[in-house]
Amino acid sequence: MSVAHIHLQASVAPTAKLGSGVQIGPYAVVGDGVELGDGCVLHAHAVVQGPSTIGRDNVFHPFSSIGGDPQDIGFRGEHVELLVGDGNTFREYVTVSRGTVKGGGKTTIGNRNLFLASSHVGHDCHVGDSNLFVNGATLAGHVTVEDFATIGFSSPVHQFCRVGRYAYIGASTVITQDVPTFSLVVTERETTCFGVNKVGLQRKGFSEERMQALNQAFRLLLRSRLNTNQALSEMRASLADSADVAELIRFIETAERGIVK
Repeated sequence: MSVAHIHLQASVAPTAKLGSGVQIGPYAVVGDGVELGDGCVLHAHAVVQGPSTIGRDNVFHPFSSIGGDPQDIGFRGEHVELLVGDGNTFREYVTVSRGTVKGGGKTTIGNRNLFLASSHVGHDCHVGDSNLFVNGATLAGHVTVEDFATIGFSSPVHQFCRVGRYAYIGASTVITQDVPTFSLVVTERETTCFGVNKVGLQRKGFSEERMQALNQAFRLLLRSRLNTNQALSEMRASLADSADVAELIRFIETAERGIVK
């Protein structure tokens, strides 16, 4: 078992729990109630506050601030948490807040996410696996991001919105409604869904057959003269064999704020 390596100029709270092989650089801070899994690395000046439970092999770059108090006017110091999985990377100046009591008390982050510089995850957010947050991407409170999504440069996501699996949000796109699974959403003069996230899905290994079914579904949703309910009915009738289309239908039907079209 490899012991943790703690720089003499680091600050580690007595209540912190450090896994095997943890590395903590100069001026880094590990606060009370923090649990760091095996192989985590805190570079110089990185800060992790608690209560936070962090999995294995996470990397925190300089001046990242993870597990801070929620930026919520009603927060009164209650016991709220941050839960992080394995293999995530938090680049410079990334901020992640713990939850609030009214939001369930927990912010959660899954596995293998990459948070580029100055991105932010607000209180009570739930982030899945293998997502990319480009520089300045910002989640307000209570946002859910599923898996394999990209949040573009300086793109803010409004509170209580959802971002579906494999979705791509272009740079400087303001999100105020749910972003459908598999979609490409970009702001030009207004925020518009342009259809399937073609390049992203191909890079994830989607077959031509899966792509064709999704293209047909988005044509019905966006390019036909059908309203949303009519488009969903037609998808069920003509694309019933596609599990991806079924997932898209479920996502749209459960959207509480509507969807970007």
